[in-house]
Amino acid sequence: MGSKNKLKRFRENETFPNVIQPSRKEVLEGFSLKGNWRKHFNNANPIILELGCGKGEYTIDLARKNPSINYIGIDIKGARFWRGAKTALEENLTNVAFLRTQIELIDLLFSENEIEEIWITFPDPQIKYTRTKHRLTNAEFLKKYHHVLKPGGIVNLKTDSEFMHGYTLGLLHGEGHEILYAHHDIYRNTHAPEEVTSTQTFYEKQYLEKGKPITYIKFRINY
Repeated sequence: MGSKNKLKRFRENETFPNVIQPSRKEVLEGFSLKGNWRKHFNNANPIILELGCGKGEYTIDLARKNPSINYIGIDIKGARFWRGAKTALEENLTNVAFLRTQIELIDLLFSENEIEEIWITFPDPQIKYTRTKHRLTNAEFLKKYHHVLKPGGIVNLKTDSEFMHGYTLGLLHGEGHEILYAHHDIYRNTHAPEEVTSTQTFYEKQYLEKGKPITYIKFRINY
């Protein structure tokens, strides 16, 4: 994507009512929407997050299928989720928002027990050992997710990375969290959950065309 296109998208994002872009200073000093997200959506419906939402394809598709649930796509790359934000406005999907921020700030963006469910879709597996702290299912991130999730809240991990799948399973087992469902090739499992296989991202479709297996874990964090 050219720099002109990026700048155009950044400018458009600033005009979109469904895009929130707080500064790091705002988040650290007390984010105004923390605990008040239902005011943003103007309803008391459950809230589901997609972390590292990219173009927002998962957020948008789930929002279409579940109008009584609010969805928030989170990514630091505003030029990416511009597409999702624009689509939501074009389709008048009022149950969608996009938040431009760093995921490690999640516990400063949402109050305790404010979130119903989390989706982590095709994150960077951060394979190098030195990048462990950046893996979105490491122990520190799980603590943050547990804080913002309601009691019994669910986390979904969908990835093409066998490494990320194995790492996460090992961590969940080791820490005693509850694995509700896990499969190393979700599209070859006839009993796969419908919400996992019916929504596909652009890159996911490419992986499938190449015959690359997609893995999935559904779990509950217990502390």
